[in-house]
Amino acid sequence: MPFSLLKYGLKKDYAFEKHADLPLPTKLKSSYDVIIIGGGGHGVAIAYYLAKYHGITNVAILEKGYLGGGNTARNTAVIRSNYMTPEGVKFYSESVNMFKNLSNEFDFNIMYSQRGQLTLAHTDAAIRGFRQRAEVSTHFGGKTELIGPQEIKELVPTLNMNPGHLPVLAGLWHMDGATARHDAVAWGYAKGATQRGVELHQLTEVLDVIVENNKVVGVKTNKGIVKCGCAVQAVAGHSSLLAAKAGFKLPIVSYPLQAMVTQPVKPFLDQMVSSSALHCYVQQTSRGEIVFGGGSDPYPLYNTRSTLELKESLLSSAIEMFPFMANLRLLRQWAGVTDMTSDYSPVMGLSPVDNYYLDAGWGTWGFKATPICGKTMAELIASGGKVPKLIAPFAMDRFKEFRQVNEMGATAASH
Repeated sequence: MPFSLLKYGLKKDYAFEKHADLPLPTKLKSSYDVIIIGGGGHGVAIAYYLAKYHGITNVAILEKGYLGGGNTARNTAVIRSNYMTPEGVKFYSESVNMFKNLSNEFDFNIMYSQRGQLTLAHTDAAIRGFRQRAEVSTHFGGKTELIGPQEIKELVPTLNMNPGHLPVLAGLWHMDGATARHDAVAWGYAKGATQRGVELHQLTEVLDVIVENNKVVGVKTNKGIVKCGCAVQAVAGHSSLLAAKAGFKLPIVSYPLQAMVTQPVKPFLDQMVSSSALHCYVQQTSRGEIVFGGGSDPYPLYNTRSTLELKESLLSSAIEMFPFMANLRLLRQWAGVTDMTSDYSPVMGLSPVDNYYLDAGWGTWGFKATPICGKTMAELIASGGKVPKLIAPFAMDRFKEFRQVNEMGATAASH
């Protein structure tokens, strides 16, 4: 808990600071050093680290909707680093470590809660894969281990150990697994960035990217043309569409990803529990609601609608894992649009257009990468295009040179 929050809570009088968090909207200037397209968690994090660590404040964040209103507001807020490849584990482990101190850094409570994530193994092949992931994680500083059925029973007493006639043989226990309030993360970064001089322009849609001699020189918005020294796109599921406006094609296909939540009940599940065989993960929020999530829809679509088919599939799997949940009432259902690459890893760094940087291909794991993505992308921009070592493996040209970072199967629910 931030110390200032405790101090504030013990005060007898509360002075209201008008517009304390975000400044009032301003008019777009004619040019900026950096334009960040996308006002979600990644966009505001990049701006924050540019301003705080590199002194670059002539920055405009352009968001077609509202702050954190895209995939940032539509995810299930899971934070983890139990991936399969050394590149993935190192990258996400750094992000997990950064999340732990964000509330104090922002002086803004992001409701970070380290709870642990348990992924169930129902076959011998899954156990072999989990053993490899545990070894890779341990080698690169993660906290992940393979545990047996008895330990699982003690960890999650309410779990059905034979869901869908798929007996639980083992589990991958990721002690660093956590959750945080997704909109609080976006607001914390936005607050820190705008207090340092960065401009946040909501309801400002980028209609086109202006490129001259293979170099980005500005963007066309619904409020006019704005020039820039460089630009970075961080628009999640619409990454391919924006890249096309800049004149190149991304190796990305976008799919809807749905989730849902029940009415609140008394606390019974501290851990996050997932099963890739059942294509489902379950967690309980701090308010008592039960969140269900799973794999993406099986067809490309730029739409955030929810479907009865996915609802039936997710709920039947969740009830297999926790049978008593059949008595709960569903509160709401929603979807985001995920930008999936063929190797299930992001596309970060340089693009075919000079001074136009990529923050894309996050699929279902964008939220958990918010801090480290913001930090490394800020380093990239501030250096004028020198790619930080941590994100070099995620370059776009890896697909051309067959250097994929294969994380297929490392998601909480298989796609």
